[in-house]
Amino acid sequence: MINYFALTVTEMGLGKIELGVIGAVILIFPILFVYASKNLDAKGVFEWMMEKPNDWIGKK
Repeated sequence: MINYFALTVTEMGLGKIELGVIGAVILIFPILFVYASKNLDAKGVFEWMMEKPNDWIGKK
């Protein structure tokens, strides 16, 4: 015999504001992740390091 277990949204204590925040994060996170990934690739970091070699951390 299979017993399924689930909680409703109200049983978890989530209101309209919390659900709105969760929904916004679900929509915004993938967009910002792709944007950051394009700007933080190894080639981009290397180019930045070559443009400003005196700004490297630890180089004084």
